[in-house]
Amino acid sequence: MPQKFLMKGNEAIAEAAIRAGCRFFFGYPITPQTEVAAYMAKRMPEVNGVYLQAESEVAAINMVLGAASTGARVMTSSSSPGISLKSEGISYIAASDLPCVIINVQRAGPGLGGIQPSQADYFQATRGLGHGDFHLMVFAPAGVQEITDLVAQAFDLSDRYRVPALILADGMIGQMMEPVAFSEQSPHPAEKPWALTGHRNQRRPNIINTLHLSPDKLEQTVIERFARYDSICANETLCEQMLTDDADVVVVAYGAASRIAKAAVRAAREKGIRAGLFRPITLWPYPSAALAALCETTKAFLCVEMSMGQMVEDVRLAVNGRRPVEFYGRTGGNVPHPNDILQAIESAAQMAPQNERR
Repeated sequence: MPQKFLMKGNEAIAEAAIRAGCRFFFGYPITPQTEVAAYMAKRMPEVNGVYLQAESEVAAINMVLGAASTGARVMTSSSSPGISLKSEGISYIAASDLPCVIINVQRAGPGLGGIQPSQADYFQATRGLGHGDFHLMVFAPAGVQEITDLVAQAFDLSDRYRVPALILADGMIGQMMEPVAFSEQSPHPAEKPWALTGHRNQRRPNIINTLHLSPDKLEQTVIERFARYDSICANETLCEQMLTDDADVVVVAYGAASRIAKAAVRAAREKGIRAGLFRPITLWPYPSAALAALCETTKAFLCVEMSMGQMVEDVRLAVNGRRPVEFYGRTGGNVPHPNDILQAIESAAQMAPQNERR
């Protein structure tokens, strides 16, 4: 049996990154993710790594760009306003086709908002994290064990596709403590012939550049990048389903909200309501095909978020009008209660088409 440790989510993120071969961390303190940086400050010297607290979030993300261009495994972490400050640098990293891992432990917004957990950065992560045509791989963990597994996976996939990866957690996941086991890893970084490691007169110099003055050249570069995105969509989409085989109402939730939704689904079953749970693990690419397939058996969907409603748009796109899609959310740092979600499930069940037979 692997040894288990009782760890806070933020600390588990940092340890998982180190075990995945991360040796460069650049960050800036902001609640509720500061423990990631604090843990890295302690552990990086022990593994001959580099920890540097930058003078700002803008500086930190540009340091990530520099380290990533050498082929090193590098990570930064922040919380919602800090990710906004990093957005230009993230666009440059994506345009440079560089791998890295970015952690966002969300807090309530907009603006400085509050330090309580939130899921209101969904649009930012999946739609608008910087200017231009590009995507990041976005992972949404629901617990401390899963976040450690996804950090390692994010590094591997980021290297494989040369696409930045974002872990979208929230204050609840970052601050909670749970038992966690780390898989034994001996990282074998992928070959990176593009890296700026010095050519030693043995090859042509590598150039990493994001400026293309020719519209045709830039267009072709973006089209080639989107071919990789298509491959990610085809091969790397993740989700979890619970009790969806016979569900009349399927609750769709991710991250911390999905933990609460699970309790509500079980309570609905005890009351005779056939409820199930669909949990996206990758938010980009979104598991639209798996969700759409449930339209064959379910009667209604209920999207639960710790926001005013953002992922619900992807749910509606996947369902495409074939079934009703209801929404229940809390915002401002408030966390939904299982009883509130249960009432929303009961309401969705009443509004679902009643004339269909299995």
